Amino acid sequence: MADDLIVVFGGSGFVGRYVIKALARRGYRVRAPMRRPHLGQDLRVLGEVGQIHLMQANVRYPDSVARAMEGASGAVNLVGVLRSQGKQTFQAMHVDAAAAIADAAKTEGVTRLVQMSAIGADAQSRAAYARSKAAGEAAVRARVPTATVLRPSIVFGAEDRFFNRFADMAKFSPALPLIGGKTKFQPLHVVDLAEAIVGALTRPDAAGRTYELGGPRIYTFRELLKFTLATIDRKRWLAPLPFFLAEPLGALMSFTGQLTADQVRMLKTPNVVAASGVGTIADLGVATLETVESIVPTYLWRFRPYGQFQTKQTA
Repeated sequence: MADDLIVVFGGSGFVGRYVIKALARRGYRVRAPMRRPHLGQDLRVLGEVGQIHLMQANVRYPDSVARAMEGASGAVNLVGVLRSQGKQTFQAMHVDAAAAIADAAKTEGVTRLVQMSAIGADAQSRAAYARSKAAGEAAVRARVPTATVLRPSIVFGAEDRFFNRFADMAKFSPALPLIGGKTKFQPLHVVDLAEAIVGALTRPDAAGRTYELGGPRIYTFRELLKFTLATIDRKRWLAPLPFFLAEPLGALMSFTGQLTADQVRMLKTPNVVAASGVGTIADLGVATLETVESIVPTYLWRFRPYGQFQTKQTA
């Protein structure tokens, strides 16, 4: 497939730029549809001159999705939101957009389609996010049976919204909310996820399969917060917050973008790779995985009270 055209929807996002870089490094031509192409010019430098093409498109308009898919050999759908607001609702972004992309792929004869979902996707879940992810998977599979579905755990990297978010909170707050402290996560480095996506796109045995992707180690939410605080050398109280209080609090705080009731509901479910029934990241050819301990300190240092290279503040 080298030199073929791959369309990456959601290419300007956190995961998208790593996927584009991984594809470009292998010699693929990449098209990145986005609502505001003039804001994505930095993506061009991830490949050779002319290798990465930006175009205007909006996944809420099927006609523009169809134009973006023209001439493609494969496609990756990374479109997603963490909270439902305005026109960027879970239904619009996770279900309708996925259906439009799959419809365009089917019309264009594209059989290699990678659909980004999430661990916990479940049509019966109490969390709207998880239900919409499951509905998106179903919409894609109904249209392109050979599509590959990927369900990662939380993804970490320099631009992530997990470690950076809590480290930033710790700069100003004397306490961090500990909701579901025993909930388990299996953090995955964004570079490893990008490699898995390329594998899902190019390996013949990945067609029509579902994979759950996690990193090399499982942590509780409490352990991840304690690691974050130790990394940025800030002492903060981890304030236990039971679910029956956290859910209404999330509803009240949803307008701030810090927490939603739906995110609280997601914390009730372990975010780790299933023991059986699905493929794993190793099945996609990614054998060596980066650890939280080796990567996260390289970008959280800026949240310390002092410089990058000191281990503690001197007098």
